[in-house]
Amino acid sequence: MKPLYYLILGLVVASLTPLPGHAATRPQDMDLDRVVAIVNNDVITSSELSDRVTQIKHQLEQKHTQLPPDDILRKQILDRMILDEIQLQLAKTAGIRVDDEQLNQVVTNIAKQNSMSLDQFRKFLENEGYPFAKFREEIRKEVIIGQLRKNKVDNQVYVSEQEVDNQLSKLGDHQELDTEYHLAHILIPIPEEASPEQIDAAKQKAEEVYTQLNLGADFAKTAVSVSADQRALQGGDLGWIKQGQLPTVFADMVPKMKPGDITKPVRSASGFHIIKLLDTRREDQKHIVEQTLARHILIKTSEIVSSDEARQKLERIRSEIVGGRDFGAVARASSDDTGSAADGGNLGWVSPGTMVPEFEEEMNKLKPGEISQPFQTRFGWHIVQVMSRRKFDDTKAYLRLQARNQIQQRKIAEETENWLRRIRDEAYVHIVKQ
Repeated sequence: MKPLYYLILGLVVASLTPLPGHAATRPQDMDLDRVVAIVNNDVITSSELSDRVTQIKHQLEQKHTQLPPDDILRKQILDRMILDEIQLQLAKTAGIRVDDEQLNQVVTNIAKQNSMSLDQFRKFLENEGYPFAKFREEIRKEVIIGQLRKNKVDNQVYVSEQEVDNQLSKLGDHQELDTEYHLAHILIPIPEEASPEQIDAAKQKAEEVYTQLNLGADFAKTAVSVSADQRALQGGDLGWIKQGQLPTVFADMVPKMKPGDITKPVRSASGFHIIKLLDTRREDQKHIVEQTLARHILIKTSEIVSSDEARQKLERIRSEIVGGRDFGAVARASSDDTGSAADGGNLGWVSPGTMVPEFEEEMNKLKPGEISQPFQTRFGWHIVQVMSRRKFDDTKAYLRLQARNQIQQRKIAEETENWLRRIRDEAYVHIVKQ
């Protein structure tokens, strides 16, 4: 799984595009702080909504997305702000917090992803009129929401071996695992425990939208106007999705589509879906990796053995091995990794991503025969020796991992959609008429 900061707002900078003249005071600001929505015990003000509308409009204009009428866009954005507020309230109740140290690390990583130092990134935002302090607080909220969703949804998703077997069997020669679809999506929602009248109304609206799309209406503009999907304000663009990650409701339809095709409305528990296939692509399913045959010695730290003592012990051990002692014999006598110690510290053939990052980084620096200097991971202090390297076709294991990940991501997406709909229905929300 990717680190959380990679997921925030689709690399946050893109979605928090600085606004020209954003810092300038508008004459009408004096009367903007009236309440536009009550969400449980909190409120959303008109100034907050206006700022977000200005931000989103600027983003859409930069992407050359046709803008819907202002009243429709404001409604869409307000709905999204209400949902965010509900999640922040739930996170607060659950005790989810992001302290300044955590926040600094996330912001630093975002700066790195944009090839800037933290200081350069701060100056870039402020030069463009986006206050750095405000940016930090937006990121704090997104991290909190991400942690809430992880706790409430992601961690509850389980993928069985049987599901993986079924997925691989369904896709036959496995090539389809690497087929990806670039999709756009419109969701016409229905509430939980909807009445027949509500379902009929949603169905009729979905059919009207489908008719307009077939008559030439712009899909992205329509999504911004009417869709209840989380990507509505991005024109409904879902990005590239592998076949195994396709939501169940339209998983069988998409592979039969051609780029440009639009599906008729499809019913699910959350509403009626309309999908447009933008493009397809396929990667080579053959997966060749460089494996490393390695062995190591681990000295754990404890209340009795300090970090310095563990490092110094390994320095002595390394000197003895370099001086002629057998690595395997020393590992059997001294290593705290009981699993590998009995085999002389042998770790077998190691594929990329198998070891913790710090271990892999040190191991990858070595040539066959070389022994590392002592280094630390969360398990303790290590020295590692690379014995050999080889190219290895691990396509079978790779495809199985791909199938598992795709099923997991599909389940998370579906469960997240259901969970968001449920918490929205359970919250007290009153939109104030202006």
